[in-house]
Amino acid sequence: MNIGERIKNLRIMQGLTQEELADRSELTKGFISQLERDLTSPSITTLVDILEALGTNLKDFFNELDDEKYVFNIEDMFEVENEEFGYKIIWVVPNAQKNEMEPILIEINPNGESKEILPFAGEEFGYVVEGEMYLCNNGDEHLVSKGESFYLRGKKSHYLKNKSKNVAKVIWVSSPPIF
Repeated sequence: MNIGERIKNLRIMQGLTQEELADRSELTKGFISQLERDLTSPSITTLVDILEALGTNLKDFFNELDDEKYVFNIEDMFEVENEEFGYKIIWVVPNAQKNEMEPILIEINPNGESKEILPFAGEEFGYVVEGEMYLCNNGDEHLVSKGESFYLRGKKSHYLKNKSKNVAKVIWVSSPPIF
């Protein structure tokens, strides 16, 4: 693990200069510069101070995966079918519930519908990949067809309903995760 590079990336993400990080952690700008270039190593106490100034801690700093996965294939996906409602959800990004947004592919059978999403503090986006379906939002129904999208805040109860004779497929993204 390249500690200096990780500290530099965190500093930049926080919008801090080396001097600002040095001031916050009671160190010198020169030390921060050497640390980021891996010319020196911090003591545990100094590292704790730096990470605290960056808004994190030792556990989170070392638990982040260096080899974060960016591309997912069919073997990574997880699916659940609900025969009662007539839909199948495919989580296209594994463990997305731990992220800030959760993308799924939902396939809704003819005359099927998704479960109702109760009001929540977040936003959703959907893109119809195949077929057509209705976005039922607080009693109103809006037809959304292939190539069209929807966007809504989670302030009202809503669900998707397929009144057609063909399967409808929708990429549906929620932030924060709700599926």
